[in-house]
Amino acid sequence: MNMAEIIKVFRDPVPAMRFIGKKYADYGGWGEWFANGWFDTVERAMGGADKILAVWKNGGGYCGLERRGEGIFDYWIGMFTPAGTPVPEGFVYVDFPAGDFGTAWIRGPEEEVHGAIPACAEKLREAGMEFRTDEDGAVWSFENGLCPRFTTPDEEGCVILDYCYPVK
Repeated sequence: MNMAEIIKVFRDPVPAMRFIGKKYADYGGWGEWFANGWFDTVERAMGGADKILAVWKNGGGYCGLERRGEGIFDYWIGMFTPAGTPVPEGFVYVDFPAGDFGTAWIRGPEEEVHGAIPACAEKLREAGMEFRTDEDGAVWSFENGLCPRFTTPDEEGCVILDYCYPVK
């Protein structure tokens, strides 16, 4: 395999959750999360990553969360946690209501999976999913790098990146 492809799309029911992270002006910032142990900080705040796995089977991943709309672009790095998780000092949060995520699995070499993200929206629409919008008309989405799907390449050197949108 020499390029990334979307191998699965599905609707994933989720409970109310809290995203805890840090907001950025662009896609940078991942290096400082690993260097500063900030994912560990968020995991400790929720009482261990197994706490989110108990409420959402596809939880526990490191996420790049986006909000896009007319003249709107916001980006955060962080993790989903159970609703009401205390927010560590220096972090921000976004509460998500219970609902469904439309999820696309992108399989390919790690350096190529992000290039397939633009195709996820169309694949989810083709599967009959409609994106939820917020009060500003913006659409939220996120990359969800789960262990081991994203962190451990398979025998062909490929990983799977989950890309998700809150859907109606």
